[in-house]
Amino acid sequence: MKNIVLGMLSFTLIIALQLSMAHAQESIPAPPEGNLRYSITVSKFNNEAGWHGRWDLGDGFETIMTNILHESGWFIVLGDSEMRGAAMAEQDFGASGRTAKGKKTAKIGRMTPAQLLVRGSITHVQDDTGSGGGGFNFKGISIGGSKGEAELNVTIYLVDSETGQVKASTDVIGKSGRKGFTLGYHGSRLGGLTGNVGGQKKDNVGKAAEDAVGQAVQFLIQQLEGIPWEGTIILAKDDRFVVNRGSREGVQVGTKFKVGSVEELVDPDTGEVLDSEMTQVGTLVVNEVKEKTAYCKAESGKDTIQKGMTVFAMN
Repeated sequence: MKNIVLGMLSFTLIIALQLSMAHAQESIPAPPEGNLRYSITVSKFNNEAGWHGRWDLGDGFETIMTNILHESGWFIVLGDSEMRGAAMAEQDFGASGRTAKGKKTAKIGRMTPAQLLVRGSITHVQDDTGSGGGGFNFKGISIGGSKGEAELNVTIYLVDSETGQVKASTDVIGKSGRKGFTLGYHGSRLGGLTGNVGGQKKDNVGKAAEDAVGQAVQFLIQQLEGIPWEGTIILAKDDRFVVNRGSREGVQVGTKFKVGSVEELVDPDTGEVLDSEMTQVGTLVVNEVKEKTAYCKAESGKDTIQKGMTVFAMN
């Protein structure tokens, strides 16, 4: 009898452990110390699944992903396509002569360009949503658990804005039954979710979207290792060198760069850049950082480093 009881207890513990692991929160890792950031923007996701509810699925997915990318700390996150369109409209209005002119008037030609683009398609939605109170609210989207569940199939593309080429792609499946993700650098819930005490309809599709976005952001972070981070020397005078990257990009005092001239290998038939080769002439170390610039001293190659040369982050 004792062995039977012990066996039943062991079996119960195993089942409990498996259930706990299945519902455990996953964590988006914190950026490492000295992480150098890339600018990124999110395009509207196509709703190819044909799902329709109280909110637009494509817009909602874009909004949640933009927010989570920003909260993760890994990227310089630019406004989504609608935000950038509104900013450009304001710049055009400021340049029209119909507004008062001043230092804070929106100016054309000052917008930060995106190095990376994220776009994708929601290809399938399985929705079995219940109703009731409680839950969470995200920018007007009510998100909460219920007796039903939902599942989203999403294809994600990471695009190089300079070439328009797809750098990486993946398929993720978001499920409303998962606990969701935490952010490693401050440990809070993803997505800026706030408590909802009203009797709103619980939207499992929203929870599945949150889960899918968390997986997608993890995938995007994993791709950064294969994308070269670079900048340009914009001033070279005596032993003072200024690089066009600063604290916004994660540059810190003590960050080191290798410096050199880069030759692009161009396809004579198509004009496409096939590859590039760098001839290193020296190294720099940062001794002062501002938001968009870094001031450096030469560790080597002081007399050969020139304005316009390229800098690459040193591992």
